[in-house]
Amino acid sequence: MKSLMRAAALAAVLSATSMAVAAPARADTDPAFAATTLSLSAYGEARVAPDMATISMGVENQAPTAQAAMQANAAQMAKVVAALKKAGIADRDLQTANLSLNPQYVYEQNQPPRLTGYQASNQLSITVRDLTKLGQVVDATVSAGATNVSQISFGLSNPVSAENTARIAAVKALQDKASLYANATGYRISRLVNLGEGGGYQVQPPRPMPVMAFKAAGADATPVEAGSVKVRVDITGLFEMSH
Repeated sequence: MKSLMRAAALAAVLSATSMAVAAPARADTDPAFAATTLSLSAYGEARVAPDMATISMGVENQAPTAQAAMQANAAQMAKVVAALKKAGIADRDLQTANLSLNPQYVYEQNQPPRLTGYQASNQLSITVRDLTKLGQVVDATVSAGATNVSQISFGLSNPVSAENTARIAAVKALQDKASLYANATGYRISRLVNLGEGGGYQVQPPRPMPVMAFKAAGADATPVEAGSVKVRVDITGLFEMSH
């Protein structure tokens, strides 16, 4: 009889243990369910005048041999670089972006490709930190032998002030959005639980810039309009709500 009682007691303990392991966590003990929360995202923007620009330009040459094409290209690019330095562009603001040499073929019907020569190309990225000289720099590169001026982008040398302006605008937008949701659902915002930043200064993509014919001596420089650049900051926020 005692053995049967001990077996029954053991079975009851095992059954209780099994139920404790299998039972899901109670919602009222999980911090995620302790309060009603609202998760939102917002962004702020600031538009400011740029103080620097980057231009992409290059030199292309063709010749019957690869060596001749490269030599001609090197000599022409050397003149362009010298003109840029004379215009006040520092060494740190000149960077080779691409250097290539490619064979050139003529394709005729029912005939194998015929090699006609080689094309050498040297692309240079130029940072201009004085925008009042931007047009003069463009003209200097073309006058010195540049065969293409393909892209231009504007930016900020120090975007911190514009970023902070965008951050303030982002927080204001987040707070306004939270208030709207709270009023629409019959709640009120108790507190801001968490705030995160997901983005910062965004450089506008380069814009195509057609090649400009160089000016005659004494003529005005090529006009280039800087406009404004956009600085955007993205944020997320978690709010606690209550009735």
